[in-house]
Amino acid sequence: MTDFRFIHAADIHLDSPLRGLAGQQGKVAERIRTAARAAFDTLVGQAIDDEVSFFVIAGDLYDGDWRDYQTGLFFIGQMGRLAKAGIPAFVLHGNHDAESKITRRLTLPENVQVFSARKPQTFRLDTLGVALHGQSFAQRDITENLSLGYPEPIPGLFNIGVLHTALGGMGGHANYAPCSLSDLLGKGYDYWALGHVHQHAVLNQRPHVVFPGNLQGRHIREAGPKGACFVSVEDGVVADLIHVAVDAVRWAHLTVSVTDCDRLQDVADLLRDAIGGAVGADADGRLLACRLEIQGRSELHSQIVASTEHLLAEARAAALSMGEDTAWVEKIRVSTEPLEDAAQLAAREDALGELLSNLSQAADDADFLQTLLGEIGDFTRRLPSEIRAETEDAILQAAVKGDSDALIKTVGVDLMSRLTSKAT
Repeated sequence: MTDFRFIHAADIHLDSPLRGLAGQQGKVAERIRTAARAAFDTLVGQAIDDEVSFFVIAGDLYDGDWRDYQTGLFFIGQMGRLAKAGIPAFVLHGNHDAESKITRRLTLPENVQVFSARKPQTFRLDTLGVALHGQSFAQRDITENLSLGYPEPIPGLFNIGVLHTALGGMGGHANYAPCSLSDLLGKGYDYWALGHVHQHAVLNQRPHVVFPGNLQGRHIREAGPKGACFVSVEDGVVADLIHVAVDAVRWAHLTVSVTDCDRLQDVADLLRDAIGGAVGADADGRLLACRLEIQGRSELHSQIVASTEHLLAEARAAALSMGEDTAWVEKIRVSTEPLEDAAQLAAREDALGELLSNLSQAADDADFLQTLLGEIGDFTRRLPSEIRAETEDAILQAAVKGDSDALIKTVGVDLMSRLTSKAT
């Protein structure tokens, strides 16, 4: 069996709309919007430079139906680069680019093979001694275990299973094409090239069961290095597997404690220091897209709440002062608390204390809670599923979960912060 190298990528989501860019213009915003294309361009370039033998995409090449043909034309252009270098590519469609989701079609270069959505299909590379088995999604919601229908391994070949699956709901991902690790290990393949989970993970070795993660982080919950796996096979076994970061923009969640701050300017200085530190430690020369979370119990709590917009402008100014292509601040999240705890606030002999006291008593009123959760439940059920699943607002999260204790506590803290805040 010939020694060879291949690339295993997944979840590229070409031209996916990125969150956090509403109202943002300019060079940095455009760089973030085109980051998925830039990452894919880099990956193809590395494939050519490293002279890999073939290229595997395990689902979600696209993010859904194309807005226009430019998405497909970009992909074909990249495949043309591989074709010129003599590198074949094998593409499997996942839930985001299922057959039913992509209505536009373009003729692909001859070096690109797409796994059938009707039944499992096998592609052979006899010169390398490789067989690739896979089945694309016919529609988004695949609820059956596709892996059970994959063919038996071909004796004497290096067998690769290509599958888009959450493997039981890993990482909170929708459990499409559900299966278990034991299902995959029992198949007898040498390597499982998985997609759908956006965090890189090697779940087993010999046989290798691998998620490469997505190619480019698209929002703050996809922070850290993103890329693809470069796999080396020698004497019929995986000799080396390296995860290579190719992301064009690196997301980072930065926390800043303001417990010891006496002035609002101290908070702004800490934000500046956090951005500078992350650029040096985490960006690896890429544009750093960051969210700043201000934490800690502080006498400045009310001022910080009232001055969030000003602090965001200060943070963005700090990022711009490092150079336009160095850092960008998506938002600031305030998670500070007042020096007084909830009991002390409720004991205040004024209207605010009475309000918090009434809220704390409401937590023990069964009739009130039933009415509250009923009305809020009606409201949250009318929200789009994406908002319910992905909201980062603590009050809305508690409402969606029907957690009355968390809802009342969070509303109380938020109300007190807003009513006692004084802008500086």
